[in-house]
Amino acid sequence: MKPATHIALAVLTLAAAGASAQEGVTVYGVADAGVVNERGCVAPACGTGTKVSSGIASESFVGIRGAERVGGNVDAVFGLEAGVRLDTGKSQQEGKLFNRQAYVGLRWPTTSLTLGRQYTLDYLTLADVADPFHGGMAGAATNLMSYSGKRMDNSIRVENLSDGGVFTAATYGFGERSGDWRANRNWGISLGFTRGALTIRAAHQNRNVTDTTMIMPVGNSYDSRNSIIAANLNLGKATAYAAFGINKGSGNLTLWNPDNPYSASVSSTPSTDSRDILVGLAIPHGATTFLASYIRKNDRDPANRDADQIAIGASYAVSRRTDFYAAISRISNKNGAGYTVGNASEPGSGTKAVNIGMRHAF
Repeated sequence: MKPATHIALAVLTLAAAGASAQEGVTVYGVADAGVVNERGCVAPACGTGTKVSSGIASESFVGIRGAERVGGNVDAVFGLEAGVRLDTGKSQQEGKLFNRQAYVGLRWPTTSLTLGRQYTLDYLTLADVADPFHGGMAGAATNLMSYSGKRMDNSIRVENLSDGGVFTAATYGFGERSGDWRANRNWGISLGFTRGALTIRAAHQNRNVTDTTMIMPVGNSYDSRNSIIAANLNLGKATAYAAFGINKGSGNLTLWNPDNPYSASVSSTPSTDSRDILVGLAIPHGATTFLASYIRKNDRDPANRDADQIAIGASYAVSRRTDFYAAISRISNKNGAGYTVGNASEPGSGTKAVNIGMRHAF
């Protein structure tokens, strides 16, 4: 067992033991695993086979969080989340102890200020507001819709949720690279509101990535600019979802992510200019929720590497914290595009996938 794993286990064990002793500390997480079947070729390989996988509908992790009143209506808050792969017991991302989130800060009744490793605002808008699959299963919108990355290091985040349902947030991630203050810099803004059954949110994320001297057709800069507007509307018998994204730069995901190798694949043909459209539905029927979505990626580069994804799925809740799920998805790539069907934790290796699994939150 690696030293980092020893440390993680020690921290989480101490946290669990001390949770009852310190008011406001909670141990929580998700255990998610299932079977994934992949089919379809994406040059130069073909994704064919069946495997047991972890974190299909939601990333599996263990976390601790807490809050302490430090005066008036102000709380000191913290959070630490360690991703884990249930199929192997390994860390979700080698080299990072608390790879999902690690932050500390202050919280007021409607506003918070936190510092550390935190989610990017365009990803939260995509997964929380736009996607009926919420970034998981074979239908995950992150398979095809571009975004700047799930998380950002060295970040300061200010978030406000007013009593009227108006949401605003801003983040800034320092690159911390000597001699080039722009390298690895990451910043974003988000604005939205909830009025009854309707939620609308927009986000923009800028990512400046260290230049490379590698010779590539798209140049040597991996900067990216990702903008998204998303909405969902509860119609009573169903919830409708929609989103539109504008993406610029070679650092756009889903095809490239130096920070999290489990959330994006590598392709020799990334789009540097695209427009993404998503429409979807979630239809609850008793304990079962049926899911469906369609995504269109319009590549505006001269190569015109467009792609489409269609997905259907369902989840069956056996309790408030446990559900079973299944999903099937297919991506149609055009003109050599290299998009694959992944899930919440893996990029996938084929253009078709079937998922069957179980998820338990604690």
